[in-house]
Amino acid sequence: MRTISIAIGFLLLFLAGCAEKGSGPVISSGDRYATSVTADGSSAIVDYRLDVGDKIKMTVYNEPTLTGEYTVGADGTLALPLIGDLPAKGRTVSEVVDSARMRFADGFLREPRVSGEVINYRPFYILGEVEAPGPYPYVVGLTALNAVATAKGFTPRANRDVVQIRRQGATEETNYRLTPELLVLPGDTIRVGERYF
Repeated sequence: MRTISIAIGFLLLFLAGCAEKGSGPVISSGDRYATSVTADGSSAIVDYRLDVGDKIKMTVYNEPTLTGEYTVGADGTLALPLIGDLPAKGRTVSEVVDSARMRFADGFLREPRVSGEVINYRPFYILGEVEAPGPYPYVVGLTALNAVATAKGFTPRANRDVVQIRRQGATEETNYRLTPELLVLPGDTIRVGERYF
């Protein structure tokens, strides 16, 4: 009888570990956890790299026909008037603005002044044990708990301690401890697993 109790105890500990961690280690600190906030209280995206689906506003001063909102296309470029396709995927907004300025200055405009800003980030995706899985618009400072709330909350079977996040372009998920500080980035896929009991 005592042997059966010990075996059941080990089995319960094993299942609790599986329910908490999934496969692989669980990360509970690092760049995914908010440590710096902006003046408005949200977390800033540092060194943001553009990717397919991001929309930026390009302003060319004193040139209203060249100013507009442009989306990074499937080929990773922005189609801008006058200068054509401009590589954007994997680059910062300031790098794209500098490239646009150089192209406009190359025989099109005299001393162009160009600025840009991201106005719509690519969506994030949430799967698994949430009431309404799917893609949702990203907002700066989004946390994993906000993402769950956006997806109408946890199902009764959800593991509320650990989530798996796969960055856009990555092939594997990483386990993260679910805390109020856990940040979501544009293009992330979040998976809320099932607890075992």
